[in-house]
Amino acid sequence: MSTPQPREDRTSSGVMLMALAVTFFTCIDTSAKWLILAGMPALQVVFARYVGHLVVALVLYLPQEGFTALRSNSPGKQFLRSAFLLGSTSLNFTALQYLPITVTTTIMFAGPVVVTLLAIPLLGEKVGLRRIIAVCVGFTGVIVVMQPWGAEFHPAMLLSLGALVSASLYFVMTRMLAGVESNSTQQLWSAGLAAGAILPFVLKDWHWPADPGTWAVFCIIGGFGAAGHICATIAHRWADASILAPVIYIQIFLAALAGILVFSTWPTVWTLGGGLIIIASGLYIWQRERRVRGRVRRPVPAAR
Repeated sequence: MSTPQPREDRTSSGVMLMALAVTFFTCIDTSAKWLILAGMPALQVVFARYVGHLVVALVLYLPQEGFTALRSNSPGKQFLRSAFLLGSTSLNFTALQYLPITVTTTIMFAGPVVVTLLAIPLLGEKVGLRRIIAVCVGFTGVIVVMQPWGAEFHPAMLLSLGALVSASLYFVMTRMLAGVESNSTQQLWSAGLAAGAILPFVLKDWHWPADPGTWAVFCIIGGFGAAGHICATIAHRWADASILAPVIYIQIFLAALAGILVFSTWPTVWTLGGGLIIIASGLYIWQRERRVRGRVRRPVPAAR
């Protein structure tokens, strides 16, 4: 079995690598929306994303580790983790067919809020009243973005909510597997299982890219996926998750930039306002978690 690599104290490099991972994540969503608007089925775009990811992972890890990289120390949990990631990607890409990239990205920002709730029953973590209030505030931000009371509401936003829950379960499973699985095993399982599960369905309704630009995006989207997840995994080995967590929020600016430059869509006041509420809630939860972990990790005087 592949051995997990040890933690390293390289905080600055970890933060920069996480920022690079977030940039790649924005490239994934931008590429997916481009391909879907070009007429490609959403499920085929998901397939392209995972096949490309799998090819990159095989090229990187098999020459170094051989087929031991495929052997999981916890196959049941690894299967669930991979399934949740596939579910999140499929729902998110389908939502991108109907929604601006800034809307789907902003809704996904509520991930830390949902993870906080899920960690109570699934990880046995204790969450105080202040963090529960922050969770409620975060969901208020999601409602502001979705505007279920107005004409701007689109049913595809429910797909984004499903993607949010699925992604949050993926991160909970990732916490469970921390220190249990190596980076190579996690990349190969998540990409391989997804590609294999989707293949029979996409073959029935396969559409080839219609022009060189679409071909290029179709081929590179998987590389973005592999690069993003590999960078994020290494970043969490170089720096504490509590330090890296706020870095994800730069994606709202990257998504807005992609929306303006690539799709000529500007974020609405509701999207920006709701996003600020979600970010404020997430930052508060992050701060509280750091304080709690700081108290837990405070060194105890050695016995004399």
